[in-house]
Amino acid sequence: MSTTVAVTTWSLEQTSPSDLSPAHIPDSGSGIRIVRAEVPSPEFSRFLYTAVGGDVTWTDRLGWTYARWREFLERPGVETWVAYDRGTPAGYIELEAQPEGTVEITYFGLIAAFRGRRVGGHLLSYGTARAWDLAERWPEREPTRRVWVHTCSKDGPHALANYRRRGFRLFDTRTEDEPDVPAPGPWPGAGV
Repeated sequence: MSTTVAVTTWSLEQTSPSDLSPAHIPDSGSGIRIVRAEVPSPEFSRFLYTAVGGDVTWTDRLGWTYARWREFLERPGVETWVAYDRGTPAGYIELEAQPEGTVEITYFGLIAAFRGRRVGGHLLSYGTARAWDLAERWPEREPTRRVWVHTCSKDGPHALANYRRRGFRLFDTRTEDEPDVPAPGPWPGAGV
């Protein structure tokens, strides 16, 4: 018999660029840079997904084929912005343009070794600003009128507070039972 766990999901939004309350920007000597991964790369995106989400039970994309990753990444208005700490990937934020001027932050997070170092607030601020100006890079898209994201009780303990500090407002809360599966880790046996 499989066990379940109650998972709470919070959905949050901004409806104006002025809602964004940016985090402190690291000084130029910090070694923190944020760069858009402009060439769709299923290998790199899957690496980011597993490296960031492996310890917080991100599992919905583990079964994606190479073709499905490529198809998603090549969609107009899908962007991946990567935070680097002195050249090493530290985390990422993935944006997906949706109809009617909506942009979803589909994934956001840091690799465990980079959490608690004030990179997350900066990456979320920068990525949210890129959601607001997404149509400047994708002229066929409508200007952004809404940016939204969801986080859940399986994500990191500071995720919800970080979104709220950046100016996101709660618009929905749901609790559902899900199968209780172990966190997959970035590769079998990692973190053990």
